[in-house]
Amino acid sequence: MSAPTAATDRDRRRWAQYLVNERAEARVYRELAARREGEERAILIALADAEGRHEAHWLDLLGGEPARLPRPDTRTRLLGRMARRFGSIFVLALAQNAEGRSPYAADPHATAAMAADERIHQEVVRGLAARGRRRLSGTFRAAVFGANDGLVSNLALVLGIGATGVAPQFVLFSGIAGLLAGALSMGAGEFVSVRSQRELLAATQPNNDADHVLPDLDLDANELALVYRTRGMSAEDAREKAARVLVDARAADAATPYRGHDEGGEDHEVVGGAMGAAVSSFLFFASGAVIPVLPWLFGLSGVGAVVLALVLVGIALLSTGAMVGLLSGAPPLRRALRQLAIGFGAAAITYALGLLFGVSVG
Repeated sequence: MSAPTAATDRDRRRWAQYLVNERAEARVYRELAARREGEERAILIALADAEGRHEAHWLDLLGGEPARLPRPDTRTRLLGRMARRFGSIFVLALAQNAEGRSPYAADPHATAAMAADERIHQEVVRGLAARGRRRLSGTFRAAVFGANDGLVSNLALVLGIGATGVAPQFVLFSGIAGLLAGALSMGAGEFVSVRSQRELLAATQPNNDADHVLPDLDLDANELALVYRTRGMSAEDAREKAARVLVDARAADAATPYRGHDEGGEDHEVVGGAMGAAVSSFLFFASGAVIPVLPWLFGLSGVGAVVLALVLVGIALLSTGAMVGLLSGAPPLRRALRQLAIGFGAAAITYALGLLFGVSVG
């Protein structure tokens, strides 16, 4: 695409900004590729090459390398810093957002192919980020939800108790009791949940318990075909597979139990260990629940303790909310503010109830 004859200085400044942004984004993808192997590495290098084609387009419009170039925009610089320091799922989540906000679709100087590239890049980066999200989804979910449960529930508890006008020592005791009760409840609930899920998998997973009788089955009335039909095969496919299995079983060494028909099942490791999940949930909840108690733990009381508790919990809620936003590909600020509003909303309700009961008791 050739440059318009009436290109303005404003156009050229915009093109130069696009140029440096494309270069910076290509560097991000190459730095991420350097930390990966195999297919993911190849995909990231291909993304960097595509950004290079876009860079060439803006260079063509500018008539060559400008004497002076602007800095990449703030978002792209942040991506570069994170890629150099972390190279993690957070970078891919930010890159996904960046690709989704490309201005090329509305810019007449960008080609339709470039605008289409950016939309496709967003989906490619979303797919790469999804792989990382799946790898850490279980642990991350337990950490975030456990910590947030502790933050919100214990903040609501100590503020509600404190608003009744009781002594600071009682507020501290209530907070510690709430921490232990909540953490124990979370740990016990997670233990029961994971153990039950593992038992359910064990009851439904195919096994080889009947392998030793396979050579004795009637080839003409093959009951093994029914097993495969219960696993989703059509009647014809089930008969063919069962026939092959019986032939293999009869050809096997009689002294070696035949193990050839097991279709496998869900790996119990996907679920994880019940005790590990219980301990993790206990610790995650406790790590959040201890934060609202800290002011009273260090001897503060009254309004000062309440304000400090709100500040500490507010920072924690904003942090976890932003982290959830980043990992989910959503705007981090919006998720952070939503998390803050939910936590403070729950605390405000219990504080109001504490004031009400405090007045009635007094």
